[in-house]
Amino acid sequence: MACIYSSSVSSISAKLNFTSLPNHKPKFFCSLGGAVAEPKTVNATEPLLLNAARGKEVERPPVWLMRQAGRYMKSYQTLCEKHPSFRERSENVDLVVEISLQPWEVFRPDGVILFSDILTPLTGMNIPFDIVKGKGPIIFDPIRTAADVEKVQEFTPDESVPYVGEALTILRKEVNNEAAVLGFVGAPFTLASYVVEGGSSKHFSKIKRLAFSEPKVLHALLQKFATSMAKYIQYQADKGAQAVQIFDSWATELSPVDFEEFSLPYLKLIVDTVKRTHPDLPLILYASGSGGLIERLPMTGVDVVSLDWTVDMAEGRRRLGPNVAVQGNVDPGVLFGSKEFITDRIKDTVRKAGKGKHILNLGHGIVVGTPEENVAHFFEVAKGLRY
Repeated sequence: MACIYSSSVSSISAKLNFTSLPNHKPKFFCSLGGAVAEPKTVNATEPLLLNAARGKEVERPPVWLMRQAGRYMKSYQTLCEKHPSFRERSENVDLVVEISLQPWEVFRPDGVILFSDILTPLTGMNIPFDIVKGKGPIIFDPIRTAADVEKVQEFTPDESVPYVGEALTILRKEVNNEAAVLGFVGAPFTLASYVVEGGSSKHFSKIKRLAFSEPKVLHALLQKFATSMAKYIQYQADKGAQAVQIFDSWATELSPVDFEEFSLPYLKLIVDTVKRTHPDLPLILYASGSGGLIERLPMTGVDVVSLDWTVDMAEGRRRLGPNVAVQGNVDPGVLFGSKEFITDRIKDTVRKAGKGKHILNLGHGIVVGTPEENVAHFFEVAKGLRY
């Protein structure tokens, strides 16, 4: 008889104290000769995150962190040495699954988000791009005229990004309903900002020039992105995503009146389209720096609004109203503090969010250089809370 001990964790896990991670259960199983196989039963329990997003009663706020898979993890850094291209890491099924599962294997968050990028669909829309280390995204042929918009093709996910669907299907099997598998997409205005500016921007002068001098051209581009991203969300849900987050990172560069023209209608179009085919799919909206737009965000029809850390959680909850759940919003910088400080900030955020309809998260992605042991502490404290 052969007995095997399996922790199914990455190399970093050996450095962490798993006795402090309540849901990590190393497995010990035996085989009477021949191949060793670990029995796996399907978990029929609904993930905590989905219940919270839908406003159902939960014993504690579910927790996951934006950019929880990424550069702060030693296991990710090691993988990057072998695979230096971000496009390769985010477009290869095996690598996408491995990277997505790295934080799951170590921290057991309540949400496991697909490792990808909001720009991933662009190639399938006839918009060539790359993501270059040290420079970020580069759009090879920026879109600035009506003729440029004409060349943009509607996105067909199963043809252009089949690896996304394959990865989500595998993640659902691996996570086994012990957490929610999350997909994500970029919002139309944010995607348009990248492709008009030619990459990242500080002042957004090119897209604002287009918006305020040739609005019809921008609206035509936004319409194509809205239609395509609705299809992308539906595709992700069909392939295994149990909730999807929409990132409108640059919408907060707009004034409220311009947000209502160039972002809000297209977000609402996406939500309305998706809800017709997937009415029970929780949709989360995140827009960093959204303090001036909070009252407008629920108008999109999303189920959850994710707040950044510049908004007081109690104030944000009040301004959002009772009909939408809230996500966030601990300052990512808090993870550089002492464990006592991290604990205090978590408890303060959860107290201000109130009971139920809250998903604990950071107000932005984890910062590079964040100590992994502090991330472990964040999850330990969060998962030990009870209402």
